[in-house]
Amino acid sequence: MSEHQEGWKIAGLALLPIRFVQGWIFWGGGSRRFIYDPSKLDPHAHQWMANKLQSAMPGAILGVDHIISFILLHFDLLYASVLIFSLLELVSGLCLILGCFTRLAGITTMLISVVLMLAFGWQGATCMDEWTMAAATLAMSFTLVLSGASIYSIDNLLMKKYPWLVTRRWFRLLTSGPLAFNKFKKMALCLLALTIVFTLFTYNHYRGSIFTPYHLGPVSAGKHHITLSHGVLKRDGSITLTLYVDGGTPATPSNIIRIELLNDKNQIVSAWNADTLSLLSNDKIQNEYAYNRVHTGQYGLVAPLSAKAAITLSSEHFQRLPGKSYRLIVFTINGNRFQMPLSLSNK
Repeated sequence: MSEHQEGWKIAGLALLPIRFVQGWIFWGGGSRRFIYDPSKLDPHAHQWMANKLQSAMPGAILGVDHIISFILLHFDLLYASVLIFSLLELVSGLCLILGCFTRLAGITTMLISVVLMLAFGWQGATCMDEWTMAAATLAMSFTLVLSGASIYSIDNLLMKKYPWLVTRRWFRLLTSGPLAFNKFKKMALCLLALTIVFTLFTYNHYRGSIFTPYHLGPVSAGKHHITLSHGVLKRDGSITLTLYVDGGTPATPSNIIRIELLNDKNQIVSAWNADTLSLLSNDKIQNEYAYNRVHTGQYGLVAPLSAKAAITLSSEHFQRLPGKSYRLIVFTINGNRFQMPLSLSNK
């Protein structure tokens, strides 16, 4: 055995814990959906993966939020995406555990880690949970792409049984085996540079502290935020508005307990309390997405993270009001309030 090959085997031994843990992380994600909790792949179940995917939209970066939105609006594409993603997790994780096509599996988990970072990296109110997981699995993926699997792997068994495979470049690049030092060094430095840039860029975006002062992120992962838009105050006594929960935790929904309409003198023109809101009919709440939805509850409206809906409120008072400038305020059960200006429509 040459010194080069011996060094490669030593590296493989040292990285066995990383290979196993990385493999188990991704095997665990896929196996939970296919084996242990198949309801995650059931579109009619509460645990259906589309709900989790939708919850990523408010803070997803680099246009991933628009991609998620498009997928959510096309069920066939959505279901295929969830199945393919879960299958890639399952197979790549198992391949890493067994050391089978290790470098290819490492590339797969690397791509999955990037996608997870761009979509979910903003979530985790206390410890940046999703960012930490994605950054760690990305670094481990790069490491396994470089090292492959030496001993205690299917790749090694194949090389022993079919020695001619070692001479094939495609085999070494997709499975395992020592690489020429100069090429290995260039690859290692390139992956190191990518790791540093990606880690620092995403961390600075989510928390600052590198190129900008520390902050809690452009989208809050712990405090619900509701954006109001497309508000129209009609003379027939109705208000239409779009409500989008674009911040907060997916663990608990935001509860809207009161909505007020104020005139330009800050006088309450009309109000809808929890009892009134809880009695809104389904045709008054038009959800854009079929998964995380705004709906009525015991204490008004229940609005989970990433829910987006057009709401219609009715009142008979508007026809008797002078002026055209008004303000709509939405109150939540935890004391937050969100508002937007309204103008009386001529229609």
